[in-house]
Amino acid sequence: MKKGVDNILMEGSRAVGCPLGERECVLFRLYHDELIFWNRKLSLVSRSAPRDLIVKHFIDSLAVVPFIEKTALNLLDIGSGAGFPGLPIKIAMDALQVTLVDGSRKKVSFLKHLIRKLHLSNVSVFNERIETFGNRPFDVVISRASFKLPRFLELGGPFVAPEGTLIAMKGPNAEEELAACRPVAARLGISPPERHDITLPFTGDSRSILLFRK
Repeated sequence: MKKGVDNILMEGSRAVGCPLGERECVLFRLYHDELIFWNRKLSLVSRSAPRDLIVKHFIDSLAVVPFIEKTALNLLDIGSGAGFPGLPIKIAMDALQVTLVDGSRKKVSFLKHLIRKLHLSNVSVFNERIETFGNRPFDVVISRASFKLPRFLELGGPFVAPEGTLIAMKGPNAEEELAACRPVAARLGISPPERHDITLPFTGDSRSILLFRK
């Protein structure tokens, strides 16, 4: 299975513009194995074929990396769940300081274990609701389909540093949410969204990456 995982990771990451090296593949293999093991007990993600798990979680998360400024110093992942997209981004962009926030204690326990297992530095995990997290600035604030867009802007907007970026990862049918979020964005001093539609390799699933700049 090791060779299969590596092939999917390397081919899939190239397809979304974030090619991985050997170091990153080693970390993703460990992540993959830990996720499968813990998922039997905690139901962290929906169970699927090994290839689909890699594509729908790892490659899907990596698809946003080309849209993150290389000068970004830190990133906040709201509603990180089993680590998506924050931890795959961290593996691909090792210098980035990453903060993961999730309200589920069992998922946070998994994330803390995984960070130790992968020997990742400059990653913080908080078992909190984002509404009570405080107010500190981040260059990038991101969430993968955890909230409707207007709600995500309300929750994530205050954490975006000046000239920072709010990134929402959505499925292909985001038009209704986009229309509803425009007044919220204007009120919060956030630019109208820049939309990038992508197709995931292997599965052909469509995704929309929405960038809101402050």
